[in-house]
Formats: sequence, C-alpha cells, structure tokens
Amino acid sequence: MVSISAHDTSRWRAIALRLVIATMVYNALEALVALWSGIAAASIALIGFGLDSTIELAAASAILWRLRVEARGVSHEAVEASERRVLRFIGATFLALAAYVSVEAALSLWRGERPEESAVGIALAVTSLIVMPLVSWGKLRAARALGSASLRAEAKETLACSYLSATLLFGLAANAAAGWWWADPVAALLMVPWLVAEGREGLRGETCE
Repeated sequence: MVSISAHDTSRWRAIALRLVIATMVYNALEALVALWSGIAAASIALIGFGLDSTIELAAASAILWRLRVEARGVSHEAVEASERRVLRFIGATFLALAAYVSVEAALSLWRGERPEESAVGIALAVTSLIVMPLVSWGKLRAARALGSASLRAEAKETLACSYLSATLLFGLAANAAAGWWWADPVAALLMVPWLVAEGREGLRGETCE
C-alpha cells in the first residue's frame, strides 16, 4: 500500500464509514422488501435473498464497529480478536442459511410447488444489480487506501450480493415470463455454494482475499 498522510487516512476512513452505513441502510430495506415479497409469492429464492441481506447487515455492522473503534485508538490486537469472534458468528449464520435454502428448495422441487410471479422481487433484484457493484467499488478503494483487509473482505461480500441478485433475477424472470416454476428453487440452490464458502471462512475467523 502506498503511504498516505494522516489527513488522507482520516478522509478515507470517513468515506468508508459513510459507505458502510449506506450498505446497512440499503440491506435493511432490501431484507424487508425481499422477505415480504418472498412470503407473499412463496418464493424460496426471494426469502433466501432477504435472509442473506440480514447477514450482510450484520457483517456491515461489525465493520462499522471496527472502523469506529480503530478511530478511537484501541489496540490492533483487541480489534482483531473481537473481529474474529464476529466472523465466526456470521459464519455460523451463513451455514444455517445454506441449510435452510437447501432443504426448502429441495422440498419445493419434490412437491412441485409453484411460486407466484413477483414484480416487486424482480424490481428489487434489478436495483441491487445496479447499486451493489457501485458501493462495493467505493469500499474497495477505501480499503486499498486504508490497508484494511476486513473492509476489503466486506466490500467483496457486497459485490457477491450482485451475483445473488443476478441469480435471483434469473429465477423470478424465468417463472414470470416462461412459467418455469422450477427456476425459483434452482436459483435458490445456486446460492448455496457461495453461502457455504462464506460460512466456512467465517468459522475459521478468516477474511477472503
């Protein structure tokens, strides 16, 4: 990392804080809309997307806490120890979500349950595909300037939301346009490998590079 002045460090930390807070606000709204529309449409993919948003909200909250603690001058060792505990908790929730999505999607396929169309869900997926890459790009720049591995990992998690949004959009659009009812649970299952990978890394107290 290129050395930067104390003034620039403070400026980038402020930018990172604003971006993380923006992520938290968006994820809270995203979770509410996804869960509400997912329950209304009986869409496993939408419900899974909403639950994932709550996990991302928890991760962003942990990074917000870390940035604020570091700004107050607490020791690096204390912050790292606390972050590892938070990462393990988030890792466990990722694995629990992966199990839920897997079971519900498999049962939906077995029973042939047909979700209803969800225009709200499609609009949400499109919005997230636009918003999440932009926010992630800003956080990656801040992480590079600050030399923060944890902020970089959280930024990549935000970027991964774009992948989940694309997967969700495929399932919802295929069901609405072509009546492919199975596309919804299949789209939900496509989320599982990423959820498991994030969960395992979290349980090990790691941040993905």
